[in-house]
Amino acid sequence: MAAVTVAVLLFFFFARSPSLSAVVSRDHDPLSSAARRLPDIIIIGVRKGGTRALIEMLSLHSDVAAAQSEVHFFDWDSHYRRGADWYVSQMPLARSGQLTVEKTPAYFTSARVPERIRRMNPDVRLLLIVREPAERLLSDYTQVFHNRLEKRKRQQTLETLLMRDGELNLDYKALNRSLYHVHMRRWLDVFPRSCVHLVDGDALIRNPLPEMKKVEEFLHLEPQINASNFYFNQTKGFFCLRDRRRERCLHGSKGRKHPRVAPEILRKLYDFFHEPNQKFFEMVGRTFDWK
Repeated sequence: MAAVTVAVLLFFFFARSPSLSAVVSRDHDPLSSAARRLPDIIIIGVRKGGTRALIEMLSLHSDVAAAQSEVHFFDWDSHYRRGADWYVSQMPLARSGQLTVEKTPAYFTSARVPERIRRMNPDVRLLLIVREPAERLLSDYTQVFHNRLEKRKRQQTLETLLMRDGELNLDYKALNRSLYHVHMRRWLDVFPRSCVHLVDGDALIRNPLPEMKKVEEFLHLEPQINASNFYFNQTKGFFCLRDRRRERCLHGSKGRKHPRVAPEILRKLYDFFHEPNQKFFEMVGRTFDWK
């Protein structure tokens, strides 16, 4: 009788549609208990804020398994329609006790994403890395410029994109991405502030260790990342990583020189961002050392 009862219970359990947070895919390697599973941590942005540096630095921790590519599951409908099984298949193998992390910086500015992530896992931990908005905009333009150059597409100067009839062009996507308070409001309408940790991208460039210690604390990770994991590369002009005697730097596309911008246009940018920055500071309960 007990066996029949168990069988009935199992039938009803598996007959139910599983929630996204229950999906796990295991490799059939008898020598390993590693599994692919939904992420515990998502780096949601911002674009050109330092998301690649952040996930590489976080992967220095032995209790973190990081996806190597941007998955674009929640912001691309074509990917989202593939479902949770597909999403899990994009995750790295993780041992029991490891946290899985993915990063897709486009998530931050996509209106559909916060609710989609909440439905997957309302307890997910979110990392948002921000930089001074004008600098982020210049990095954004620089990346697009080089991408178009590689594809031999026609180039547009920053001034052409940024200015319209002597005023800032508010339809320019790179400008909109730096209006952090607009996008942050959507996330805080869905997630409590305690679920989102803000990383200072400018500080991470200057001195990565203090920022990474804060990330460890937020994620309740055993303190492990230390000064020996970083060394300054004089040639590249930024910090590189050292892990188990292996040294590596970010891709050459990182840290590109920004275009020269007329001082009067820079001043317009700094003046324009002053009020949006204040709104963002009030919203998140902290300030940043921005112009």
